[in-house]
Amino acid sequence: MELTLNSSSSLIKRKDAKSSRTQENSSNMSFAKTKPPTYQFQAKSSVKEMKFTHEKTYKPESETTERWEKLHVLSYPHPKNDSSVPVFVMLPLDTVTMSGHLNKPRAMNASLMALKGAGVEGVMVDAWWGLVEKDGPMKYNWEGYAELIQMVQKHGLKLQVVMSFHQCGGNVGDSCSIPLPPWVLEEISKNPDLVYTDKSGRRNPEYISLGCDSVPVLRGRTPIQVYSDFMRSFRERFDNYIGGVIAEIQVGMGPCGELRYPSYPESNGTWRFPGIGEFQCYDKYMKSSLQAYAESIGKTNWGTSGPHDAGEYKNLPEDTEFFRRDGTWNSEYGKFFMEWYSGKLLEHGDQLLSSAKAIFQGSGAKLSGKVAGIHWHYNTRSHAAELTAGYYNTRNHDGYLPIAKMFNKHGVVLNFTCMEMKDGEQPEHANCSPEGLVKQVQNATRQAGTELAGENALERYDSSAFGQVVATNRSDSGNGLTAFTYLRMNKRLFEGQNWQQLVEFVKNMKEGGHGRRLSEEDTTGSDLYVGGFVGSKISETVEEAVLV
Repeated sequence: MELTLNSSSSLIKRKDAKSSRTQENSSNMSFAKTKPPTYQFQAKSSVKEMKFTHEKTYKPESETTERWEKLHVLSYPHPKNDSSVPVFVMLPLDTVTMSGHLNKPRAMNASLMALKGAGVEGVMVDAWWGLVEKDGPMKYNWEGYAELIQMVQKHGLKLQVVMSFHQCGGNVGDSCSIPLPPWVLEEISKNPDLVYTDKSGRRNPEYISLGCDSVPVLRGRTPIQVYSDFMRSFRERFDNYIGGVIAEIQVGMGPCGELRYPSYPESNGTWRFPGIGEFQCYDKYMKSSLQAYAESIGKTNWGTSGPHDAGEYKNLPEDTEFFRRDGTWNSEYGKFFMEWYSGKLLEHGDQLLSSAKAIFQGSGAKLSGKVAGIHWHYNTRSHAAELTAGYYNTRNHDGYLPIAKMFNKHGVVLNFTCMEMKDGEQPEHANCSPEGLVKQVQNATRQAGTELAGENALERYDSSAFGQVVATNRSDSGNGLTAFTYLRMNKRLFEGQNWQQLVEFVKNMKEGGHGRRLSEEDTTGSDLYVGGFVGSKISETVEEAVLV
């Protein structure tokens, strides 16, 4: 299907004068006025500074003597808060099919052309472990990704590739099912302790438990070795593209690709917003680690199990002895447990990023990793939902500075979600503060010297969401963004009003939040500058093609 450009019919459709009026927000930017939707579910895919004290599982190197090596030659400039921010767009989860081919290539070609016309920097795609290595250990099929990379390059776009070592399916926004490789699932069936387990014995097949990171449980290789071999295969296969069209490699480190425990699984109704979730430390490898840590500090009886009073997935903090206002979380035992639990997560991230750094050294691509925006119960003392996910962030303990420092140690960009959310949109009983959480992470990354990038957590097309992202980037409270990745490309994105919002957002981010609005008289978009196409329209041929 050939993509055509004309001025008679447009993806940005003609609207009557009333619907096309625009308004300016408090940040001196404006988007076409739309009513923001009401969201009751706000999950994926959070103070004083305190020193991270867990030394048994993760010990940062001295900041005063270490000269941290900078990994990459290709780098987004470290931003001032009013500097230009490149915008990427996430591709569909099933961009590559289970058979290893590029899905709907003609529609993808038209979509990429439209995105280039809108001025976006590039796109993001998941390189699924369950697709690439599904035929057996170290049998990699990259052909569908090779076709995509060449297509992205042809359109002059950049590509962010996610090393996705997790399952697709069972979480917010998952529109398809891509399990872990069959040979891995076979090993799990023989040894169920390879996956995360809660106190009731419920197994979660989303991601291999970090408890066995260094144990050769996957046919003679450790999980870290398996992940490293996968990344090394990618480097070898696409070495001529990495640092060019492939501008960034994001290292998946947990469920949804995020550095966290799968504490709030949506599948089968196990959890629902705004539940506190549950600790995931009951597989035999995690239990063994906990016991060893307890014995090392002379508290053997503390290592027999996780907290017995931490409630269940759907509870609220005050329903439990552990998370209530003056609960066990703030006791000597609670601090012991959280130092171990969060320390294991930091150690996992440190090992994976260290491996990725060695593999992609000198490639010219940036490395990034993602941290989840768990904003519910942020306004409580215990921050219960963050604790079960592995972020030791409470009223008196900063959980994000240690993560930011670990990322900076490896020269890795910290990619954070929920950038589009406002406190006032959240239900009161959930004690949410996505804005407070984002500010804390901005401050932590600034203090650690870590680059910060962002994503929206939920699909949003309204001016309120876009305006919040721009306002967050311009805030003086912490780091500005080095890049923003919009979730996600689909049919709705290319609908007239939604498309217009995206185009204006991209332009505003490029101009540091000082972009102009469309003329109220220009209801057809005829004077809209769209990445080099002036006075042209993306025709309905594109609209029909972009059924991704």
